[in-house]
Amino acid sequence: MTLHWDKKNKLLHRNGKVFNPSRLEWSSPKTTTKLGGSEVTPIEALRYLAKEKTLRRVPIGVIGTRTATPKQLELAHQLGASMADLGMQLICGGKGGVMEAACEGHAAHGGFPIGILPDGEWDGANPFCTIPIATGLGVARNAVIARASVALIAVGGGLGTITEMAMGLQFKRLVLRLNGAPEVEGAISIGTVEEALDRVARRLLSL
Repeated sequence: MTLHWDKKNKLLHRNGKVFNPSRLEWSSPKTTTKLGGSEVTPIEALRYLAKEKTLRRVPIGVIGTRTATPKQLELAHQLGASMADLGMQLICGGKGGVMEAACEGHAAHGGFPIGILPDGEWDGANPFCTIPIATGLGVARNAVIARASVALIAVGGGLGTITEMAMGLQFKRLVLRLNGAPEVEGAISIGTVEEALDRVARRLLSL
């Protein structure tokens, strides 16, 4: 699974296949152009694709508690900021706690965080949610977040987070748990933001 970034042709390739950043899939090259470049990690590959603005911005969900600890808020902020740096599209519940911290970090690094609100009006969103989507669904909006996300990263959380994680697993999403997130069978426990981003990068790159 060695990845190479061809700077000249602005292509990510491996084992004779090139990555289509719009369809998030690998295919045979359409030309006979000789591919070269240097070996890169999945995270580095995303950085290059983000710089070229070619990566399809499918939503990555950040979920978790509204009554977050200082450490959970710090991790959520770091997660949101790093996602923006890598061209990852953040989606969350648009409210406070972990959601607000993630939105703040994402927006501060040039991202446009999406909030799927339980409220019937957009102004129920936290102040850093750039794209608030009012659903009027109440807690049922958790299903929308789980379905819309390619991957879910939980930071802390309670019953609402458990439902999002369980539905994400039912929809065959990658579900990661970080810093006190509920234990749900099938969710992967991780220790750092860097590990979370690496696993999401691998999912986006179909590795």
